[in-house]
Amino acid sequence: MNDDLRFLDELFRIVNGALRLDIAKVRNYSSFLAEKLDKAGEVAAATRLRRLLEESDHTLKPVGITNRAVPVDGESRFPLMERIDVRGLADPPLVLADAQWNIVNEFLSVSKSQAQLESHGVSTSLTFLLYGPPGCGKSRLARHIAGELGLDLYIVRLDGVISSYLGSTSKNIRGVFEFAARTPGVLFLDEFDAIAKLRGDEQEHGELKRVVNSFIQNLDALGSQSIVLAATNHAELLDRAIWRRFSYRLELTLPSLGERVILWDGSLGPIPCSPRDKRLLADLSEGFSGSDIHEACLRLHRTRIATRQTPGLPEILGVLRNFASGEGAERRFLARLAYASPQELAQALRARDAKLYSHAALAAVLGVSKATAYRWTMEGDSIHAT
Repeated sequence: MNDDLRFLDELFRIVNGALRLDIAKVRNYSSFLAEKLDKAGEVAAATRLRRLLEESDHTLKPVGITNRAVPVDGESRFPLMERIDVRGLADPPLVLADAQWNIVNEFLSVSKSQAQLESHGVSTSLTFLLYGPPGCGKSRLARHIAGELGLDLYIVRLDGVISSYLGSTSKNIRGVFEFAARTPGVLFLDEFDAIAKLRGDEQEHGELKRVVNSFIQNLDALGSQSIVLAATNHAELLDRAIWRRFSYRLELTLPSLGERVILWDGSLGPIPCSPRDKRLLADLSEGFSGSDIHEACLRLHRTRIATRQTPGLPEILGVLRNFASGEGAERRFLARLAYASPQELAQALRARDAKLYSHAALAAVLGVSKATAYRWTMEGDSIHAT
């Protein structure tokens, strides 16, 4: 190839990113071009290009260009998605196991290396399926990924995309994917099972099944510049063909004991708690999601501000017992003790873990004297003995 044409592919890709207003793509391909210039002996040019990249702002937006309007439903004119600028969002802590972080970090690494992937002919659209119980961090993880990539997050509510006019639903889906194909950002398909389960539902026929096929076809047609995340609370409902469309998959489960300790530590804020107290709270919140713990702490903070009193362990326990009921109660240890008397609660906790729930710990949790806690548990022992 003529030496003057060696870097045309990279130049074309940089121009393509600029035309799409995709600053991240421009930076990515420019970095790759600098590497190729180095290898070709064009050290001065590579150095100059890297200096330009270092001097630029990672959060640059195109000058004089407004954000593209998001697509709307043809009948209601309601927007089909919501644009979220994830910079500066004060999200609660995202706590994942090391194995889960490994998957997330691999996805981020590959997303940032599209230039290298294309040069080796292995580039493809990046798809990531998040699934698990409500409140386990799927939306927070989507915001984290968008933030790490320096891109806006476009949240698509699929139950809103589904129109009462069935013919309009396919148009809505096509509009969403056409927008994603020409707009830099992370497309987040929330409540994904609203569409993905329909084709396998024996009660649904005809047009609805064609809608699912249309959805799959649009997803397959996305170019390599697109990043698609999807989230569902009902993975068991997803059509089998849907799973094959996602090269990355991550189950977000309820937090473990150690993860709950970290969640309490990150959410309590100015409410003082010793390491022992956090260990007690982590055990008491078994079966709670990360969102449950965060919401419980928000309630405590509101009470602290309104009453000008700092809640202690008894007040925190009261909030947890209240939160334990309702949706998801079957998985929460405290649900069966939501309305137990203090003495019944002391006996149940002591039976659960006598070492963790010492008489001193029970006294602190229940707001009684150590002698009272001792008497209550001894009375329970004598009842069980008879």
